[in-house]
Amino acid sequence: MQRSSGRGTAPAVATVLVVAALAVGCRPVTVTGGAGAPDSKGVRYAPTTPAPPPLGHHPPTPARHATKPRPAHTARPARPAARPLMAVGSRGAQVRELQARLAQLGLFGRAPTGFYASVTARAVRAFQKRWGLPRTGTVRPATWRALRSQTRRPSHTELYPPTTRPVGAPDPRCMTGRVICISKRSNTLTWVVGGRVVSAMDVRFGSQYTPTREGTFHITFKSRHHISTLYHTAMPYAMFFSGGQAVHYSADFAAHGYRGASHGCVNVRDRKKLATLFTTAKPGTKVVIYH
Repeated sequence: MQRSSGRGTAPAVATVLVVAALAVGCRPVTVTGGAGAPDSKGVRYAPTTPAPPPLGHHPPTPARHATKPRPAHTARPARPAARPLMAVGSRGAQVRELQARLAQLGLFGRAPTGFYASVTARAVRAFQKRWGLPRTGTVRPATWRALRSQTRRPSHTELYPPTTRPVGAPDPRCMTGRVICISKRSNTLTWVVGGRVVSAMDVRFGSQYTPTREGTFHITFKSRHHISTLYHTAMPYAMFFSGGQAVHYSADFAAHGYRGASHGCVNVRDRKKLATLFTTAKPGTKVVIYH
Protein backbone atom coordinates (compact mmCIF):
# COMPACT_ATOMS: atom_id res chain seq x y z
CA MET A 1 0.00 0.00 0.00
CA GLN A 2 1.37 3.32 -1.03
CA ARG A 3 1.43 6.11 1.63
CA SER A 4 0.04 9.42 0.50
CA SER A 5 2.25 12.41 0.86
CA GLY A 6 1.45 15.59 2.82
CA ARG A 7 0.99 17.56 -0.36
CA GLY A 8 -2.13 15.71 -1.38
CA THR A 9 -3.66 15.90 2.06
CA ALA A 10 -3.80 19.75 2.42
CA PRO A 11 -6.04 20.45 -0.58
CA ALA A 12 -8.44 17.82 0.58
CA VAL A 13 -8.61 19.36 4.04
CA ALA A 14 -9.26 22.80 2.56
CA THR A 15 -12.05 21.43 0.44
CA VAL A 16 -13.66 19.88 3.49
CA LEU A 17 -13.43 23.22 5.41
CA VAL A 18 -15.04 25.16 2.57
CA VAL A 19 -17.87 22.66 2.33
CA ALA A 20 -18.34 22.85 6.11
CA ALA A 21 -18.37 26.65 6.02
CA LEU A 22 -21.01 26.69 3.31
CA ALA A 23 -23.01 24.26 5.34
CA VAL A 24 -23.13 26.63 8.34
CA GLY A 25 -24.03 29.68 6.21
CA CYS A 26 -20.72 31.42 5.80
CA ARG A 27 -18.94 32.25 2.56
CA PRO A 28 -15.28 32.79 1.89
CA VAL A 29 -14.10 36.30 1.06
CA THR A 30 -10.62 37.38 0.10
CA VAL A 31 -9.49 40.42 2.08
CA THR A 32 -6.23 42.18 2.55
CA GLY A 33 -6.90 43.61 5.98
CA GLY A 34 -9.49 44.17 8.64
CA ALA A 35 -10.87 42.18 11.51
CA GLY A 36 -11.33 38.45 11.40
CA ALA A 37 -8.92 35.57 11.54
CA PRO A 38 -7.66 34.43 8.09
CA ASP A 39 -6.85 30.89 7.39
CA SER A 40 -3.52 29.70 6.29
CA LYS A 41 -4.15 30.84 2.69
CA GLY A 42 -5.36 34.39 3.56
CA VAL A 43 -9.05 33.59 3.26
CA ARG A 44 -11.15 35.28 5.89
CA TYR A 45 -14.68 34.08 6.69
CA ALA A 46 -17.40 36.62 7.39
CA PRO A 47 -21.06 36.09 8.31
CA THR A 48 -23.47 36.07 5.43
CA THR A 49 -25.85 39.08 4.95
CA PRO A 50 -29.41 38.69 6.29
CA ALA A 51 -31.91 37.23 3.91
CA PRO A 52 -33.80 39.89 1.89
CA PRO A 53 -37.41 40.59 2.94
CA PRO A 54 -40.16 38.77 1.14
CA LEU A 55 -41.20 40.17 -2.22
CA GLY A 56 -43.83 42.92 -1.85
CA HIS A 57 -43.03 43.73 1.78
CA HIS A 58 -42.47 47.41 2.54
CA PRO A 59 -41.46 48.53 6.03
CA PRO A 60 -43.43 51.42 7.46
CA THR A 61 -42.01 54.86 6.89
CA PRO A 62 -42.81 57.96 8.96
CA ALA A 63 -45.27 60.38 7.41
CA ARG A 64 -43.61 63.33 5.70
CA HIS A 65 -46.29 65.83 6.68
CA ALA A 66 -47.61 64.88 10.08
CA THR A 67 -50.60 66.99 11.19
CA LYS A 68 -51.28 68.10 14.71
CA PRO A 69 -54.40 66.73 16.32
CA ARG A 70 -57.32 69.19 16.12
CA PRO A 71 -58.75 70.43 19.40
CA ALA A 72 -62.21 69.27 20.30
CA HIS A 73 -65.00 71.61 19.09
CA THR A 74 -66.26 73.91 21.82
CA ALA A 75 -69.50 75.86 21.58
CA ARG A 76 -69.19 79.64 21.49
CA PRO A 77 -70.59 81.44 24.52
CA ALA A 78 -74.03 82.90 23.93
CA ARG A 79 -74.08 86.61 23.18
CA PRO A 80 -75.67 88.75 25.86
CA ALA A 81 -79.09 90.16 24.99
CA ALA A 82 -78.96 93.56 23.31
CA ARG A 83 -79.67 96.50 25.57
CA PRO A 84 -83.12 98.09 25.16
CA LEU A 85 -83.44 101.35 23.29
CA MET A 86 -85.01 102.99 26.34
CA ALA A 87 -85.59 101.87 29.93
CA VAL A 88 -85.97 103.29 33.42
CA GLY A 89 -83.16 105.80 33.90
CA SER A 90 -82.91 106.79 30.22
CA ARG A 91 -83.23 110.44 29.34
CA GLY A 92 -83.08 112.70 26.32
CA ALA A 93 -84.94 113.70 23.16
CA GLN A 94 -85.93 110.14 22.23
CA VAL A 95 -87.59 109.62 25.63
CA ARG A 96 -89.48 112.90 25.18
CA GLU A 97 -90.70 111.68 21.77
CA LEU A 98 -91.72 108.35 23.32
CA GLN A 99 -93.78 110.13 25.96
CA ALA A 100 -95.42 112.42 23.40
CA ARG A 101 -96.40 109.46 21.23
CA LEU A 102 -97.82 107.60 24.24
CA ALA A 103 -99.77 110.75 25.13
CA GLN A 104 -101.33 110.72 21.64
CA LEU A 105 -102.78 107.29 22.48
CA GLY A 106 -104.02 108.46 25.89
CA LEU A 107 -101.49 106.31 27.74
CA PHE A 108 -99.28 109.08 29.17
CA GLY A 109 -101.24 111.65 31.14
CA ARG A 110 -98.48 114.17 31.66
CA ALA A 111 -96.37 116.51 29.63
CA PRO A 112 -93.17 114.96 28.23
CA THR A 113 -90.21 115.39 30.54
CA GLY A 114 -87.47 113.51 28.66
CA PHE A 115 -86.84 111.32 31.71
CA TYR A 116 -87.84 107.63 31.75
CA ALA A 117 -89.22 106.76 35.19
CA SER A 118 -91.96 104.58 36.66
CA VAL A 119 -94.83 106.54 35.06
CA THR A 120 -93.32 106.08 31.60
CA ALA A 121 -92.65 102.39 32.27
CA ARG A 122 -96.34 101.86 33.19
CA ALA A 123 -97.44 103.61 30.00
CA VAL A 124 -95.11 101.41 27.93
CA ARG A 125 -96.46 98.24 29.57
CA ALA A 126 -100.01 99.39 28.81
CA PHE A 127 -99.07 99.87 25.15
CA GLN A 128 -97.35 96.48 25.02
CA LYS A 129 -100.42 94.80 26.52
CA ARG A 130 -102.66 96.49 23.95
CA TRP A 131 -100.55 95.24 21.04
CA GLY A 132 -99.74 91.78 22.37
CA LEU A 133 -96.06 92.48 23.00
CA PRO A 134 -94.04 91.22 25.98
CA ARG A 135 -94.95 93.48 28.90
CA THR A 136 -91.41 94.42 29.89
CA GLY A 137 -91.88 98.13 30.49
CA THR A 138 -88.76 98.73 28.38
CA VAL A 139 -88.62 99.86 24.76
CA ARG A 140 -86.95 97.45 22.36
CA PRO A 141 -87.01 97.76 18.55
CA ALA A 142 -90.30 95.82 18.17
CA THR A 143 -92.11 98.07 20.65
CA TRP A 144 -90.66 101.23 19.13
CA ARG A 145 -91.68 100.20 15.59
CA ALA A 146 -95.22 99.37 16.73
CA LEU A 147 -95.60 102.69 18.57
CA ARG A 148 -94.32 104.73 15.65
CA SER A 149 -96.66 102.94 13.25
CA GLN A 150 -99.67 103.86 15.42
CA THR A 151 -98.80 107.51 16.07
CA ARG A 152 -97.67 110.58 14.17
CA ARG A 153 -94.52 112.61 14.62
CA PRO A 154 -95.10 114.89 17.65
CA SER A 155 -95.21 118.63 17.10
CA HIS A 156 -92.97 121.02 19.00
CA THR A 157 -95.88 121.97 21.26
CA GLU A 158 -96.50 118.30 22.05
CA LEU A 159 -92.84 117.77 22.86
CA TYR A 160 -92.49 120.99 24.88
CA PRO A 161 -95.97 121.85 26.20
CA PRO A 162 -96.43 124.97 28.30
CA THR A 163 -97.60 122.96 31.32
CA THR A 164 -96.58 119.74 33.01
CA ARG A 165 -100.08 118.37 32.31
CA PRO A 166 -101.85 118.27 28.96
CA VAL A 167 -103.94 121.38 28.47
CA GLY A 168 -107.65 120.66 28.76
CA ALA A 169 -110.01 121.13 25.85
CA PRO A 170 -111.18 124.76 25.98
CA ASP A 171 -114.71 125.38 27.18
CA PRO A 172 -116.92 126.95 24.46
CA ARG A 173 -117.22 130.07 26.65
CA CYS A 174 -113.47 130.57 26.20
CA MET A 175 -113.50 130.71 22.40
CA THR A 176 -114.40 134.37 21.94
CA GLY A 177 -112.69 137.49 23.27
CA ARG A 178 -109.87 137.54 25.83
CA VAL A 179 -110.46 134.89 28.48
CA ILE A 180 -108.64 133.34 31.42
CA CYS A 181 -109.81 129.75 30.87
CA ILE A 182 -109.31 127.42 33.87
CA SER A 183 -109.91 123.65 33.69
CA LYS A 184 -110.34 121.68 36.92
CA ARG A 185 -110.11 118.42 34.97
CA SER A 186 -106.61 119.08 33.60
CA ASN A 187 -105.44 121.46 36.37
CA THR A 188 -104.41 124.04 33.80
CA LEU A 189 -105.00 127.74 33.14
CA THR A 190 -104.84 129.05 29.57
CA TRP A 191 -104.84 132.61 28.35
CA VAL A 192 -107.03 132.48 25.25
CA VAL A 193 -107.29 135.36 22.78
CA GLY A 194 -109.74 135.03 19.91
CA GLY A 195 -109.98 131.26 20.40
CA ARG A 196 -106.19 130.79 20.32
CA VAL A 197 -104.16 129.62 23.33
CA VAL A 198 -101.43 132.22 23.93
CA SER A 199 -99.97 130.79 27.15
CA ALA A 200 -100.71 128.06 29.68
CA MET A 201 -99.68 127.19 33.22
CA ASP A 202 -100.30 124.63 35.99
CA VAL A 203 -102.85 125.46 38.69
CA ARG A 204 -104.40 123.88 41.77
CA PHE A 205 -107.64 124.61 43.58
CA GLY A 206 -109.29 124.67 46.99
CA SER A 207 -109.98 121.56 49.05
CA GLN A 208 -113.43 119.99 49.46
CA TYR A 209 -113.99 122.22 52.51
CA THR A 210 -113.00 125.43 50.69
CA PRO A 211 -113.81 124.66 47.04
CA THR A 212 -113.02 126.97 44.17
CA ARG A 213 -116.23 128.22 42.57
CA GLU A 214 -117.08 127.28 39.00
CA GLY A 215 -118.74 129.50 36.41
CA THR A 216 -118.15 132.64 34.40
CA PHE A 217 -116.62 135.60 36.27
CA HIS A 218 -114.70 138.79 35.61
CA ILE A 219 -111.63 140.29 37.22
CA THR A 220 -112.79 142.80 39.82
CA PHE A 221 -109.40 144.17 40.94
CA LYS A 222 -105.70 143.30 40.90
CA SER A 223 -103.01 143.49 43.64
CA ARG A 224 -99.36 142.79 42.77
CA HIS A 225 -98.12 142.31 46.38
CA HIS A 226 -101.28 141.21 48.14
CA ILE A 227 -101.33 139.74 51.65
CA SER A 228 -104.35 137.69 52.74
CA THR A 229 -106.23 139.38 55.60
CA LEU A 230 -107.77 136.02 56.62
CA TYR A 231 -104.74 133.73 56.47
CA HIS A 232 -101.92 136.32 56.57
CA THR A 233 -100.12 134.69 53.64
CA ALA A 234 -98.61 136.29 50.57
CA MET A 235 -100.69 136.29 47.36
CA PRO A 236 -98.39 137.80 44.69
CA TYR A 237 -99.97 138.92 41.40
CA ALA A 238 -103.49 138.41 42.74
CA MET A 239 -106.40 138.89 40.31
CA PHE A 240 -109.70 138.65 42.20
CA PHE A 241 -112.72 137.29 40.35
CA SER A 242 -115.29 136.19 43.01
CA GLY A 243 -115.32 137.74 46.47
CA GLY A 244 -112.10 136.73 48.21
CA GLN A 245 -111.17 134.14 45.57
CA ALA A 246 -108.38 135.10 43.19
CA VAL A 247 -105.86 133.79 40.73
CA HIS A 248 -102.40 134.27 42.32
CA TYR A 249 -98.90 132.85 42.58
CA SER A 250 -98.32 130.28 45.38
CA ALA A 251 -94.85 129.58 46.75
CA ASP A 252 -96.28 126.53 48.54
CA PHE A 253 -97.58 125.14 45.25
CA ALA A 254 -94.21 125.75 43.61
CA ALA A 255 -92.44 123.88 46.42
CA HIS A 256 -94.85 121.02 47.19
CA GLY A 257 -97.01 120.60 44.09
CA TYR A 258 -100.38 118.93 44.35
CA ARG A 259 -99.86 117.56 47.85
CA GLY A 260 -101.53 120.67 49.20
CA ALA A 261 -104.54 122.81 48.29
CA SER A 262 -105.65 126.43 48.41
CA HIS A 263 -108.39 128.01 50.51
CA GLY A 264 -110.52 128.51 47.39
CA CYS A 265 -108.14 130.53 45.21
CA VAL A 266 -106.59 129.39 41.96
CA ASN A 267 -102.91 128.81 42.79
CA VAL A 268 -100.37 129.20 39.98
CA ARG A 269 -96.96 127.49 40.11
CA ASP A 270 -95.06 129.51 37.46
CA ARG A 271 -94.40 133.00 38.85
CA LYS A 272 -92.86 134.36 35.64
CA LYS A 273 -95.77 133.32 33.42
CA LEU A 274 -98.32 134.69 35.87
CA ALA A 275 -96.44 138.00 36.10
CA THR A 276 -96.78 138.35 32.31
CA LEU A 277 -100.50 137.54 32.46
CA PHE A 278 -100.99 139.96 35.37
CA THR A 279 -99.61 142.76 33.19
CA THR A 280 -101.75 141.75 30.18
CA ALA A 281 -105.13 141.03 31.78
CA LYS A 282 -107.20 144.07 32.77
CA PRO A 283 -110.06 144.50 35.24
CA GLY A 284 -113.20 143.22 33.52
CA THR A 285 -111.38 140.38 31.73
CA LYS A 286 -113.54 137.26 31.62
CA VAL A 287 -112.62 134.28 33.79
CA VAL A 288 -114.18 130.87 33.07
CA ILE A 289 -113.72 128.01 35.55
CA TYR A 290 -115.10 124.63 34.53
CA HIS A 291 -114.69 120.92 35.18
